[in-house]
Parts: sequence; C-alpha cells; structure tokens
Amino acid sequence: MPDVVVIGCGISGAATAWELAKSGCSVTLVDRYGPAAMASGWTLAGVRQSGRHPAELPLAMAAVKIWEGLDEELQASTGYTQKGNLRIGLALEDLPALRVIAEEGKAAGLPIEVLADAQSVRDIAPALSPAIAGATWCPTDGHADPDATVNAFINAARRLGVETVYGEAVLSLESRNGRICGVRTTSRTIAADAVVLATGVSGNDLLAPFGSPLPVDVKNVTVVRTRPLPPLLSQVLSVASACNSDAACAGRQQLDGAFRFTSGIKSWGGLMREKDGRPVIAPTVASLLETLQSFGDVVPAVREAEIDAYWCGLVDQTPDALPVLDHIPGVNGLVIARGFSGHGFCLGPLTGRIMAALVQGQAPPFDISAFAFSRFSDLSSPSSSPVTLHG
Repeated sequence: MPDVVVIGCGISGAATAWELAKSGCSVTLVDRYGPAAMASGWTLAGVRQSGRHPAELPLAMAAVKIWEGLDEELQASTGYTQKGNLRIGLALEDLPALRVIAEEGKAAGLPIEVLADAQSVRDIAPALSPAIAGATWCPTDGHADPDATVNAFINAARRLGVETVYGEAVLSLESRNGRICGVRTTSRTIAADAVVLATGVSGNDLLAPFGSPLPVDVKNVTVVRTRPLPPLLSQVLSVASACNSDAACAGRQQLDGAFRFTSGIKSWGGLMREKDGRPVIAPTVASLLETLQSFGDVVPAVREAEIDAYWCGLVDQTPDALPVLDHIPGVNGLVIARGFSGHGFCLGPLTGRIMAALVQGQAPPFDISAFAFSRFSDLSSPSSSPVTLHG
C-alpha cells in the first residue's frame, strides 16, 4: 500500500511524485494514458517569469532557480535553455501594456525592460519581422523540452521506488469518515493515505461526490511543429495585440531546430479521439491557417519550413487564470494542483515541492493563499483574466 497516490503524469504530477519519494513517502503515480500525454506534452514549454500575475510571479522566479540546476538533480537532460523571452507588441498601441508588465516585474526584482522600437528588438532576435512596434525583454526566461522533462522526473522518481501505472483511468476516489483511503481504477482499488489530483482539464468527476468541483472553462490552442531549420531564434516569443485579437500567438525554436508555435486561446467543441493510446485533438482548418499566418508575420522564415505535425492542446482556465494549490475542503488527505490556465509548465518543479509539503502537513515553501480553493466560493461575478500560454 503506497502512502500517496498521485493522479496525473504531467510535469506537476511527476514532480510531486519525485518530491514525495525524496522525503521518504511510498508513491504510486497513475495516468490513464502515460507521461506528458496531455497539457505537458502539448505545451510550448516556456519557462517564463515575465508577464505573470503578481501573486504568481514569486513562484515563477523561484521555479526558475530550480530549473537552473534541474538537469543535475534529475541526472538527465530536460532540454532547458535560458535565452530570454520577448513579448511582442505589433502596434504602438500595445506599448503601454508592455510597460505595465515591465514595471510589475521590476517591482518584484525581475530583470525586465521595454524595447520601444523594432530595431532594438531585432538586435536581440534578428529573425523577427521589422513590422513590430516593440517588446518586453526578460533575459532570465527560457524554455525546455516537455517530454524530456516529464520523463526525467519520472525516471528519477522510479529510482527512488515510485510505482508508475499507465493506461488505467481512475474512476473514483475512495473515502471513509471524511478521509481519503484510496482510489478505484478501471482494474483495481489502490489503498492510500493521501491522493494528489494533478489532472489538468479532467478530475471534476472525481471531485463531484465531495461537492467540490473546480470551476474551469476548458479552452484549446492550436500548436504547429515544423521540421528543423538552421538556428534562427533562441528566445521564446509571444504576441498579444490590443488591436488585433487574431494576431495572438507564441512560439520558439527547439534545440533540434524545429519551430513550435501556437495560436491564441480558442473555444473547444469537446471532440477528442485516441490514437495509439494517447488523446488527439485536431485543429480546424481556420485555426491552423490563422496560426500559420500570425506566427509567420512575426518570424517570416517559418513560412519556408515544412510542417512536421500539428495538434490542439487543452487549457484548464479558472475564472482568475490562476491555479488551485490546496487541500480539498472537508476531505482529509486530498490535495489538488489544477487550473494552471495554460502557464503551469514553468511552475512544475516548484508545484511538486508545494504539493509534497501539503500532503505531509508541512508549511509550503511559499505563500500560496492566492491559490486557495476557497476563493471560488462566490462565483456570482467571476473575473475573466487573460490566459497566457507560453510557460
């Protein structure tokens, strides 16, 4: 019998399993598909501090410090590189919002500045189009390989005795006298003293019997990966134009030379199929064309690249676009890390530490009061904070 069952094998769940195992807990990690099968594999995999909500920024800054030594800790390559982030403004009307982002970052001690003309941006990233107005520049942001990172956490966790269970969906959470006592999967019951829900867009069916569903609006984003090109871009880019919502996009060049770039947030029709034991969501023709056009306008060289793959990823958007990192009220032994709203990848290593602390009844390493479940107790006037996708 494990001490803890972690449900969800993305970066948050894998990091949590590793942190718990390091502290001496026996852990079973369960996923209905396998490692990085959903959000953590679909993501752009930016490791970004800039442009964060003020409550989340200290966590992102602390997470980056972990990322800087993560390959050594995990004894494996995560593909992490720290070459900066440019948040692009396409028109002069976009610059005031960029200045606000820079001011908030500087107030928290983040190295960030506004580049107020196209040439100063292209001095850093020459592959960008001259038809831009400016950008914020944060040199300590970066990106990683999402699949390599999740598998590095899993392999490190396995070396510490973590059991991994793939291809089994969790059907229910078992409880007795207000306390978690295990989970029931499609093939068995696993007894445990605690459960961590790191399930992304899914999981509300498991919470429903406890009267504690998480308010998430599931959105999607179109992602394109090209075949490799020569080295052109080392930074992560994002574009959010106040003048043209269709121009929203984000992207980067992978270490292998392939470009990976995304659309902005779109509504999701709910259609998902499975192929080779993994979930697949296909973009519409309109969304794919829009994504190719938007990113090609910013990085013209990608127009000459061959497309290797394209897909849609799902986003678990909360009303305030912040995650929930908390105990579930009224159920001892049940904790949750969900609702990252498209920007949880960077936080993954720190999320693991926070979840491990909560499971063991310890104080988390940071103030997480802004991520409490209780903030959604009154949703009569939910906010509609924007979602950011590149980290």
